[in-house]
Amino acid sequence: MTAMWGIHNDALGAELVEKGFISIGWDEVGDIRAIGNDRSSLKAAVTRTYPGSKPGAFPVWAGVLHRFAYEIEEGDLVVAPYKADGTINFGRVVGGYEYHAEERVHRHRRRVEWLRTGVARGLFPQSALYEIGSAVTLFRIRRHEHIFQEFLATPDEEAFEAAATAVEDAATGAVDAEPDDGLAPTPAEEEPNADRIQQHTQDFIVRTLHRSLTHEQFELFTADLLRVMGYQARTTSYSQDGGVDVIAHKDRLGLEAPLIKVQCKHTTVSQGAPQVQQLVGTLSRGEVGLFVALGTYTRDAQAVERMRQDLRLLSGSDIANLVLNHYEALPIRWRDVIKLRRVYVVDLPPEEQ
Repeated sequence: MTAMWGIHNDALGAELVEKGFISIGWDEVGDIRAIGNDRSSLKAAVTRTYPGSKPGAFPVWAGVLHRFAYEIEEGDLVVAPYKADGTINFGRVVGGYEYHAEERVHRHRRRVEWLRTGVARGLFPQSALYEIGSAVTLFRIRRHEHIFQEFLATPDEEAFEAAATAVEDAATGAVDAEPDDGLAPTPAEEEPNADRIQQHTQDFIVRTLHRSLTHEQFELFTADLLRVMGYQARTTSYSQDGGVDVIAHKDRLGLEAPLIKVQCKHTTVSQGAPQVQQLVGTLSRGEVGLFVALGTYTRDAQAVERMRQDLRLLSGSDIANLVLNHYEALPIRWRDVIKLRRVYVVDLPPEEQ
C-alpha cells in the first residue's frame, strides 16, 4: 500500500526540485546500508558519531535515518514544505536509498519525481498544515493524507479551491487513533517550537484573509496595509478598475513618480504569467506594478518579474510577514479579523526542550 511521508529540508533549496531528489543530513554517520536494517544499530552509530548531543536526540535521529533508508518504498508519495518561499512540493519516490559521499551536504538521498511544485499552503486546511509542520525531519502523514491525495487527483488548483470547504469538513472527522507501528511522532517530536508557531501564525493570517474577507474587502485591506507602510493609497472603482485595484504613491498628491498600480487576487490559486502580464500592460512611463495574491506564482510569472525592474510580486507568505511586521499599526477593523498578540516562545530544537 502506498504511504505518504512529510519531509523537511532547510539545508538545500531549489536543487531538490531541479535535480529530482529528497535528502536528509547526519552525513557523518556514513552509508546506512553498511550499518544495516536495525534501529538499535543505527542509534548506536548516531550516539558514537555525535557524542556531545542530548541523549533524547539519538532515538529521534536514528528513527529518521531508518525511515529514510528502509521504510520509504518506491511509489510512496512525499509532501515537502519549502520554507524559503512558504510553498509545498509534492512528489513520488522513484528510487532506493543512495549515499553520495562526493556531495558537500545531505549525502543521504532518494530520487523523486516531482508531481506538483510551488503549491500555496493556503489551499489546505489549517489542521493539515499543522500535521506537515511536524518538528521531526521525516514522518508519516496519516490524519490528512486524504486531503493531499484529493489535491493530487484534482486537475487544477482552482477546482480544488472551489471544493475546499467540503474537503475541510471531511478533515474534521478524520482524526481516528493512529496504529502503534512506531511511525507516529513521539511527544518530543511534536513539541511546539518557534519555527512551528511562526509558520502556524503565517498560515492563520493567509487563511483568515482568504476565508473572512470578500474580494472588495481584500482590496481595502491591501490599501490599508500600504498606508501603514508609509504610502498614500486608495482603491479604484470595483466595476471599472481595468485590472488595477489600488493606486499608491509616496507623495501626498500622487504627482511624483513612481505611481504604483496594484492588482489584488483574493485567491490561494497560483498566478501565472498571463495574469501578471495583464497588470504589466497597464503600466506607463513613471509607473510600477505590484501584484498581490494570497497564493503563489508559477515559474513563468516569476520569470516575468525577474525581467522587469518595474514589477514586484507579493505572495501569501509575503503578505503574512508584512502583517506581522506592521500589525500594531493596522486599523482596528483588520485587527478584529486577524486576532493576534505578541508573545515570546521557546526557540530550541525539540530534543533540547
